[in-house]
Amino acid sequence: MEDSGRMFNLSEEWNISFAGCGFRSIYYVGALSCILERVPQLVHGASKFGGASSGCLVAAALAVGIPIEQLCFSILKMAKGARKHTLGVFHPTFRMLHTVRDSLLEKLPEDAHILATGRLYVSLTRLPDGGNVLVSKFDTREELIQVLMCSCFFPVYCGFIPPSYHGVRYVDGALSNNMPLFEHRNTITMAPFSGESDICPREGTFNFFEASYSNVSIQVNTGNVYRVCTSFLPPTQEKLAGICQNGYMDALRFLKERDLLSVKNSPWSVALGKGWTKPPCCEHGKELANAEEARHRKMLQCNGRNPLQKHHIWLNHKVPDSLPASIRKVLCEACRRNHDTGSWWSQLPDFLPVKLIFYMLTLPLLLSLAFAGRLWSELQTTDTYSRAVQTHMEHQER
Repeated sequence: MEDSGRMFNLSEEWNISFAGCGFRSIYYVGALSCILERVPQLVHGASKFGGASSGCLVAAALAVGIPIEQLCFSILKMAKGARKHTLGVFHPTFRMLHTVRDSLLEKLPEDAHILATGRLYVSLTRLPDGGNVLVSKFDTREELIQVLMCSCFFPVYCGFIPPSYHGVRYVDGALSNNMPLFEHRNTITMAPFSGESDICPREGTFNFFEASYSNVSIQVNTGNVYRVCTSFLPPTQEKLAGICQNGYMDALRFLKERDLLSVKNSPWSVALGKGWTKPPCCEHGKELANAEEARHRKMLQCNGRNPLQKHHIWLNHKVPDSLPASIRKVLCEACRRNHDTGSWWSQLPDFLPVKLIFYMLTLPLLLSLAFAGRLWSELQTTDTYSRAVQTHMEHQER
């Protein structure tokens, strides 16, 4: 279990690790955008990036230098693709791994395997015995893609035949180690579930107790039940924007608590490594947009209609206020288009009765994980004690 109060030392090597969390990986976009905006060397100076499941895709993006805006776009695109189908992610025509592979083939540079070797650590769960494997050496770009796909394969949810790597079949890395590199003292851990990770939500609701799942501390509460549900069932683009904003604010709190905002940093406009450039600000043309919005509002008022703009309704909220302009631009475009597409089936997971059903299914799962974690810990303690007693008795006999 992580210790959220541990000190962080910039004078030593440090790592960043991302827990698997499905579609809620947009949380990492918000957190990283905050760090890149305020203390960029905290990301660019990291020695290693670790990740499991969807977290390994974020880690890979950092290791090979994919701009954070492209990562944001890919997550939103995948969530939108899942929601547009009848039955969402469970529709036969929606193939999660195929979508992930297509995105990797499009985004990863040709020398991605070279950039990732020694810097990216991907958690895999070996199918034959359930053991954990950390892969950090990649001979080819195709091999890197295959490792990432293995780590993202959640049984049944992604299919029934697990992908293979070097002749061995693997499944989701989160099942055996959901926070690779966590054992290193100088590792910044991130998870979109309230618990003991360095950057994670702070839960104000009642906590039943805390569960440790594959090296990630998760509090058992209603907030986390919802978060687990939306990890598998993608929420609307507007709600994803809110999750992104939460990631930004949680990362900002981390920087303040660790007194990292006082660290000297160079502006984002300075060259920060391959692929890391700040795209054109979405504020360009702001005056024209405001003029067009005023004209349209006046026209609606003249026609006796509600002046709220459907296409920009998300902009009327304070969700994106703290996010960098480049991320706001991506979120704005996604939310604007979201109002024009999708069937009523895509709204099904948002209905209260459906939410309640998933809550009822997820809460027992979290409780089971907590119980299993405590039982396993007690068994290990008992086993250690028994071995100590046996060793002591053998020593006395000698």
